[in-house]
Amino acid sequence: MKSRDTLIRLKKFQVDESRRKVSQIETMIAEFMRMATDLDREIQVEQERAGVHDPAHFAYPTYAKAAMQRRENLKRSADELQGQLEEARAVLQEAFDELKKVELLDERDQLRERHAENAREQAELDSIAGLRARNAVA
Repeated sequence: MKSRDTLIRLKKFQVDESRRKVSQIETMIAEFMRMATDLDREIQVEQERAGVHDPAHFAYPTYAKAAMQRRENLKRSADELQGQLEEARAVLQEAFDELKKVELLDERDQLRERHAENAREQAELDSIAGLRARNAVA
């Protein structure tokens, strides 16, 4: 049983690590999207301040152009992380499934051991009852 306990601990560790990775990726995506939204607001403010809304116009603010590029980079990075997130979720599901299999095997073995122990106890009680019955007859 020791090896099974070790295996269960290992599988739980793998599930926890996978959960942590999924959580980190989700946090990064949310942070990138928040930063992109902040850049959207900054671009709007800069356009209003300059009075030019067309990025092709010669007087379009340089900061707004740079902010637009940064925003697009953030969105592209978030999209790439989305693919990594799907992979991490698949790994998490697989690790969770493996943990459940090992736990079910352990539970089944423990149940089998309890039944065997109950059968031994019952046999012992039956033999004691048989001895008492013989002593009562004699």
